[in-house]
Amino acid sequence: MDDPKINSFLDESNRLFLQGKLRESIVYYDKILNQNPQHVSSLNNKGYALSKLKDFDNAMKCYDTALENSPDDLLILVNKVSSFRKQGNFSDALSICNKILNNNTKFNIVLYHKERILFSIGNFDESIMCCNQILEDYPKNGDVLFDKSCNFAMLSKIDESLTLLESAISQGIKYKIKAKKSKVFEKFSDNYRFKKLFL
Repeated sequence: MDDPKINSFLDESNRLFLQGKLRESIVYYDKILNQNPQHVSSLNNKGYALSKLKDFDNAMKCYDTALENSPDDLLILVNKVSSFRKQGNFSDALSICNKILNNNTKFNIVLYHKERILFSIGNFDESIMCCNQILEDYPKNGDVLFDKSCNFAMLSKIDESLTLLESAISQGIKYKIKAKKSKVFEKFSDNYRFKKLFL
């Protein structure tokens, strides 16, 4: 049965979290966990708040405790992937991605994490394959078009990369800014087609 006190604390902690008051939200998640140490959504949300505060060790403890009770909770597993990725622990992040994708081949959030992890470890061809899977469902996803463009750039496939970059930029000006700042495209600095994107 729902506990009104816990529900009230949960509402307050979530409100504070959404306002960006992460440390204050953790105080309320802890109040819930003092009464119910296995409260899965509080453990997950506290872990997410800690991850945002870059306290990855304690975030992982929250996720692992939550997963003891809900080992197949996809939201918690995805948050764990995100924390591993932010720490540069790509092998553990990739391992969880593959485990999730074995049963949910079209789980686009996980494919998105996976394509970024593969890019980070220099596996550009496989990263492109993940991008393609997402783009089947969301052909105008600017983030994925941009990432796919970066992969082609790293493979020195300049025309394919610039075509994708143009598509990404057509989805939003932020991709033009991102491309200008990105080290990936530095080798294109003398390319006429690349320069034309910034006129």
